[in-house]
Amino acid sequence: MASKADQQVDLDTFISGVEKRNPGQGEFVQAVREVSADIFPWLAERGEYHDAQIMRRLAEPDRIVSFRVCWQDDEGRVRVERGWRVQNNNAIGPYKGGLRFDESVTESVLKFLAFEQTFKNSLTGLPLGGGKGGSNFNPKDKSDEEIMRFCQSFMTELYRHIGPNMDVPAGDMGVGSREIGYLFGQYKRITGRWEGVMTGKAIEYGGSKMRPEATGYGAVEFACNMLHHRDDTLEGKTVLISGSGNVALHAAAKVIAKGGTVLTLSDSDGFIHDPDGIDADKLDWIRDLKLERRGRIGEYADEYRGASFQECDTPWRVDADIAMPCATQNEIDGDAARALLGNGILAVVEGANMPATAQASRAFREAGILYAPGKAANAGGVAVSGLEMSQNAERISWENDKLDRMLADLMRDIHERCVEHGADGEGGVDYVKGANIAGFRKVADAMLAFGVV
Repeated sequence: MASKADQQVDLDTFISGVEKRNPGQGEFVQAVREVSADIFPWLAERGEYHDAQIMRRLAEPDRIVSFRVCWQDDEGRVRVERGWRVQNNNAIGPYKGGLRFDESVTESVLKFLAFEQTFKNSLTGLPLGGGKGGSNFNPKDKSDEEIMRFCQSFMTELYRHIGPNMDVPAGDMGVGSREIGYLFGQYKRITGRWEGVMTGKAIEYGGSKMRPEATGYGAVEFACNMLHHRDDTLEGKTVLISGSGNVALHAAAKVIAKGGTVLTLSDSDGFIHDPDGIDADKLDWIRDLKLERRGRIGEYADEYRGASFQECDTPWRVDADIAMPCATQNEIDGDAARALLGNGILAVVEGANMPATAQASRAFREAGILYAPGKAANAGGVAVSGLEMSQNAERISWENDKLDRMLADLMRDIHERCVEHGADGEGGVDYVKGANIAGFRKVADAMLAFGVV
């Protein structure tokens, strides 16, 4: 077995190679570094994985498809965006991962998301590989007709690279039921086939019940499992949630249902803080504001006395028991992490993908709080997407009660896998380490079985 010093040298050499091969791709390098820091010590006693260069292969996507997307706006002007599909690894099943439409999208962001998706999908226990895609197109200020034209042009390029047994995209930031409908409709129009090539579809044309709720609900279920492991519950706990999109709203709904109190939500303008708690009726008002009226979260403070709106700020300095970042990557930096820890935060549960910077993640782990990484905590969304694929293949639709039970069981199984590989022998659990090793092992064993391919 290599010494710790030798392991560190091997890790540093590996990361240096990743940086050289991926210049300027900070998000991707960050994701690879964080996973590798847990995997390399584990590999020290398992030479077969090292000899087969499994981590080196996982850090090199199977392929990256990049394409031009041309469309016309409502004024008849030709607009040009860039689209991507990153197919990271399909050792255990077809590529699976969402499409993100946002001006922040770059190849680096999509590579990090696809890399993380590989381990997340492995953790679910379902036969799904990892992929991600999207465009730097910003749908926020576009009309429905403009979004339709963009989605149709995007799918005209993407369709040849996806399929129900090859690559099955879903929604993500900026891609909701409206966009999925336009994308799927264009796929069907081009190919002449109705098949389960996308998930997140509406119920009327093959979607699964519970899919919109799954990521947020699943993150709260994971939080409950962590608390239960320490003989505690969510009931009576105060919770900070960032974001006000699909994940955040459903996480808030599940927290309320479990007896917790939601104090905050946010959007790109800032965050609202309601010391009295955002109850179910208030949450319905926010849902109408964000999903129907396309308003900004600050309007909440005008509607409800006692609530405040903090412009251009994040909620991480508010005193609470649990933090659930559900907005975007790297939204919690080192200063925010120290503020949370200084206020005695009990748990951080990632509803978004890699919402904590490397510095913040390290601070949470060193503090020994309950810290659930996104690849484990927000895996409920892709888990129910996998169930949607099964329903499409069988031409059936399962009811909410069955899906709710299956989601709870899946999140409990993911929690147990994290505990198995992350327990420290003294009652504590490093959930980041547990998720990384458990997710890696299944993919690595499949890759070993296939030989050098």
